Amino acid sequence: MIPNQWYVILQSKDVKKNKPTKTRRMGQNLVLWRDLEGNLICQEARCPHKGANLGDGRLKGNSVECPYHGFRFNGQGECVAMPCMGSDARIPKTMRIKSYPVREHLGLIWLWWGEDRAVLPEIEVPTEVADIPLSHATMSWSRPVNYTRYIESTLEFYHITFVHRDNWFNTVDYVFLHGTPRKLGLDGRRRYLATTKIANNHLEVDGHTLRYTYDHLDEDDPSNANHYEVTFAFPNMTHVVTKQFEVTAWFTPIDEDNTEFILRWYEFPRLKSALRSERLRRLVPAVGLFFEKWIQDMQDVRMIQGQTPKVSRRGASKFVAVDELNAKYVQMRAQLLREAGVDPDGGEAPERTPGEAAKVSKAKVLQAAQEAAAAEARLAEVKAVEAAQAAQAADAAEAAEAVEAVETAEAVEVAEADGHLAGRPAAARATAHA
Repeated sequence: MIPNQWYVILQSKDVKKNKPTKTRRMGQNLVLWRDLEGNLICQEARCPHKGANLGDGRLKGNSVECPYHGFRFNGQGECVAMPCMGSDARIPKTMRIKSYPVREHLGLIWLWWGEDRAVLPEIEVPTEVADIPLSHATMSWSRPVNYTRYIESTLEFYHITFVHRDNWFNTVDYVFLHGTPRKLGLDGRRRYLATTKIANNHLEVDGHTLRYTYDHLDEDDPSNANHYEVTFAFPNMTHVVTKQFEVTAWFTPIDEDNTEFILRWYEFPRLKSALRSERLRRLVPAVGLFFEKWIQDMQDVRMIQGQTPKVSRRGASKFVAVDELNAKYVQMRAQLLREAGVDPDGGEAPERTPGEAAKVSKAKVLQAAQEAAAAEARLAEVKAVEAAQAAQAADAAEAAEAVEAVETAEAVEVAEADGHLAGRPAAARATAHA
């Protein structure tokens, strides 16, 4: 998970005014609720008293009440009531819960997952999504896959010929999307399975937004083709436009092994002039979402569950030329992780609170620097000891040479004395030596 980013975690309608909503996102159990003014609040769900989940509790005024012992916490995370201690209880400052920055935009709830900042960046949404004038339907569901692999399944669509086939629902694709009127759609399956080649592909990079266009076609009959426009915005949004549909998808980590998939399907523009009722126009994308959830997406997820490693990272895949969007996603994801102080190749990331990942990584960098400094100090100490030992050895050698010189001088003196005494009587030589 990339720290210091805005993540869509829920739809705004998922959080009611009369009760808290519990959820799990980014490896954390969270509780969301609205105060009396309707302001959205997101906090850690664990009650610090005995660990109960506040999402199972109640709302009391501008506070959320623990279902276990009735401890209440306000929007700043402060405990404002401990019934077991009475109304005049002195509440310790440590009896509190963490609050997370959240905003509402486009009917969605966005969570800032990262370090604490005095001023948070604005939520950036590509114009393809921010300025859509079309009505839409939105649905969400969870799948037991890592969010990086889930994202990758929407960065290319040349897998559809091989994955989305042989199910009764795929007959819709065969007949209405690829079949010709002259053959009453009966040639649809053959034409569908023939579209395997990617051509006319082009990638553009705009900050943290990637735009990729290409044709998915029949190599023997290039007129049998689908044109795709795919926009990906970090950390987790994909927008896809074809002649058949237009959708926006957000892939939010529940934890390392599970992902919340929020899919928005837009109305067919041609229906807007034919149907004045927006509710009726939403019916078509709602039906599309139903079949996507229970058929098309299930086919994708079966493929994802078989992929190894479960988290996409550099070196995990051997990309080919038409995988340039996927390759760029992996490259930029690694870059954003490094910028946030996280090792992009450090294996499976542990589940941490927002901001902890960056702090832990910075701590590791500091620890590494400290260890390097300690190693240099040890090396300097060893060199100092070696230098001292060398100096001692040199002093000892000089002392030995001095002793040897003295002994040599004494020997010479004795020899010279013996020479002078030569020829004298023995008694005289003995007296001279004495």
